[in-house]
Amino acid sequence: MTMTNIPQVKFGIISVSRDCFIITLSENRRKSIVEAYTKEHGDIYEAQTTVENEQDMLKAVQEVKDVGCNSLIVFLGNFGPETPETLIAKNFDGPVMYVAAAEESGKDLINGRGDAYCGVLNCSYNLGLRKIKAFIPEYPVGTADEIATMIHEFAPVARTLIGLSGLKIITFGPRPQDFFACNAPIKPLYDIGVEIQENSELDLLVSYRAHANDPRIKEVTASMAEELGSDGNNYPDLLPRMAQYELTLLDWIEKNKGASKYVALANKCWPAFPSEFDFEPCYVNSRLVSRGIPVACEVDIYGALSEYIGICVSEDTVTLLDINNSVPKDLFEENIKGNYDYALKDTFMGFHCGNTPLCKLAKGAVKYQLIQNRLLEDGGTPDITRGTLEGDIAAGQITFFRLQSTAGAELRSYIAQGEVLPVATRSFGGIGIFAIPEMGRFYRHVLIEKQYPHHGAVAFGHYGKALFSIFQYLGIKDIAFNQPKTMLYPTENPFA
Repeated sequence: MTMTNIPQVKFGIISVSRDCFIITLSENRRKSIVEAYTKEHGDIYEAQTTVENEQDMLKAVQEVKDVGCNSLIVFLGNFGPETPETLIAKNFDGPVMYVAAAEESGKDLINGRGDAYCGVLNCSYNLGLRKIKAFIPEYPVGTADEIATMIHEFAPVARTLIGLSGLKIITFGPRPQDFFACNAPIKPLYDIGVEIQENSELDLLVSYRAHANDPRIKEVTASMAEELGSDGNNYPDLLPRMAQYELTLLDWIEKNKGASKYVALANKCWPAFPSEFDFEPCYVNSRLVSRGIPVACEVDIYGALSEYIGICVSEDTVTLLDINNSVPKDLFEENIKGNYDYALKDTFMGFHCGNTPLCKLAKGAVKYQLIQNRLLEDGGTPDITRGTLEGDIAAGQITFFRLQSTAGAELRSYIAQGEVLPVATRSFGGIGIFAIPEMGRFYRHVLIEKQYPHHGAVAFGHYGKALFSIFQYLGIKDIAFNQPKTMLYPTENPFA
């Protein structure tokens, strides 16, 4: 399905030049970057105004705004004018990256020397003086090809920052009793520009009932049947109920996103939900996230936020999973040891009832929630507990991560790259065997030590570099990761 809930990045590039340097040096270097980027990565708007003073700055910023640029590259083709170049970011409404030109040849270090290596230092200092937030790459000085790569790597960062600035998280219901682990203060959402609208489960139920006999149900039911195929459509009679619910959520989004451009949901899904709606919402949740609209389970607000970040970074669907259970030793010995370079403590099973999109399962089907069936239907023939999307998660690279508020309203985060192994789980739900290097130590000294909840967002690929940059830009001071053996955690016993 098409990702319709994330921004499209349109880059502009403005070159700056200190008035005592040759202006054509900056302009020609800018042209080379545009050529290199266009050749490898796509379109970028080249501002024709080169900034030497504040009037140039105003003109250049207006130029990129007029053509619809929502992300900007400020290029120091030479030393650069400190005040005008930093005021570009102040006057531009969107993410800004600063990069600088490397010197081109040892044969031309008189008129061909730009000193941008030095200019970045003054630029950074002046950004700090004005408290202007901007993105500077790990090593911001490079050739045209190298800077084109920096711009390309900035794209997921810029896309996410734009998305967050226009995001509203809509919730239904409080956390279930005895599942308070994902509950957290909402104040930090406003600190990063995210809106929130909290609603009652009754609001959702009233709206769902109002969608009975909606003429669009037939079309959505057909779409579900086509997606599931004959092997996955175990309960054809259930599809109209779920189609009605999908339309309810989509209509609610359109009526309630207000001034926001993008939406994520965090919905209560048990124990009252199946009794009142007559199904489990998991499959519908999976369909929405495959379109770029996260629907976090169990009113996990920061889970929804993390999922949305993952969608913006990867331009792909994501999932939200419990960091659920250890891998049994006999299963590890039989299927993993000797076949993959992981120890038992590097592995665990990530699970949720059935919210992972079908496209990320090795083979999936609509089934029933075994645990809720025991609770609500005494383990009998399932009816209202049907609606999960179950199957083993497809093998491949993953990034497990989360942005979370502490109880004291401070944001912190973690990022861990690894993979889902192509090993059968022999279990139920949407589930996979995850392998992350040094997971055992990460589990103890990050997840437990820092009191993270049991939910983690999963992006399907390695996106740690972009996520780290995003969390840094957002001002997150604590960005944890799975540290190698040679790097002790602050709380780790060196004698253990």
